[in-house]
Amino acid sequence: MNIEVENKVSEIKHIISLLKDHINIDEAKEKLKKITEETQATNLWNDREKAEKLFKEKNYLEKSITSILSLETEIFDVEELLKIGLQEKDEIIVKEAEENIVELLEICEKKQLESLLSGEADANDCYIEIHPGAGGTEAQDWANMLSRMYQRWAENKNFKKEILEETNGEEAGIKSITMRFNGYNAYGWTKTESGIHRLVRISPFDSASRRHTSFASVWVYPVVDDKIDIQVEEKDLRVDTYRSSGAGGQHVNTTDSAVRITHLPSGIAVQCQSDRSQHRNRASAMNMLKARLYERELQKREEEAGAISSEKTEIGWGNQIRSYVLHPYHMVKDLRTNVEKGNTQSVLDGEIDLFIEAALTKKVGLKN
Repeated sequence: MNIEVENKVSEIKHIISLLKDHINIDEAKEKLKKITEETQATNLWNDREKAEKLFKEKNYLEKSITSILSLETEIFDVEELLKIGLQEKDEIIVKEAEENIVELLEICEKKQLESLLSGEADANDCYIEIHPGAGGTEAQDWANMLSRMYQRWAENKNFKKEILEETNGEEAGIKSITMRFNGYNAYGWTKTESGIHRLVRISPFDSASRRHTSFASVWVYPVVDDKIDIQVEEKDLRVDTYRSSGAGGQHVNTTDSAVRITHLPSGIAVQCQSDRSQHRNRASAMNMLKARLYERELQKREEEAGAISSEKTEIGWGNQIRSYVLHPYHMVKDLRTNVEKGNTQSVLDGEIDLFIEAALTKKVGLKN
């Protein structure tokens, strides 16, 4: 075994050891055993909310324990394969084993990064809001492209997605959309996507086929659960109802079922039109408002710790996090990490993990 391969194997084993320590694997096994017993109680579903939380925690523990033990088994198997290849001087087996080691190290590094998503709300579900910048149809179409990108990404992550509000543009695209992604670490994975996204392309809406630059803002914030207490006073709210204008069918659009809630002290406004019931839309909008207020508090704490800048800029040239160039060349570049990818179509089809992982790595300081 050459030194480079040996170092990779050592790094894999080191990361597996760290992952075991991170979840305290022996305690995790005991906890899983206890929770499994609780889920088998005959009266479990008398309290639906408690039951759902138990199953969510059970699934998380099972996934965490299984993935770590699976990595341990895989590195043992690949080491044995490499030994056989070296003993028999079989270059094909050696090459296969070395390729498996490289792939395994990549998986381990991803798991290590995921284990660092231990912020106060990282494990929570999340909301994603997308708004086009100035530029009318061009920007609205770009907002729609981003919406599709994130929905494809969520599908690849096996997150459940729900569209809470969507307002269509006059000609094409969307004026706004609010989505909810449900899944473990949904907020932790997506939180670095907040910011301005810039598109450069030949406009499909310009008869002269000129090059246009469009902007859209993405805002990610965590869904708050009952463990997080956010106080909102009724006197601080303005509630407006209106007729739904997005997708949802004619039944949604026949009554003023859509709800917009504005928090007067902060100016934060949220809206929901996903349900035919105004009452349920109002409840969803209130949850979104609490989530936005909570996200603002999290951001304030980070700013006080010097982790991020508190400056806000309009949707334009400032505050950009990523540039998507489709003309005169093809390139997606993250302006915070300088990570680039030439296959722009794959990115727009939801393959954005490369950018997310780099941004998270920089944020948590995993690598220099």
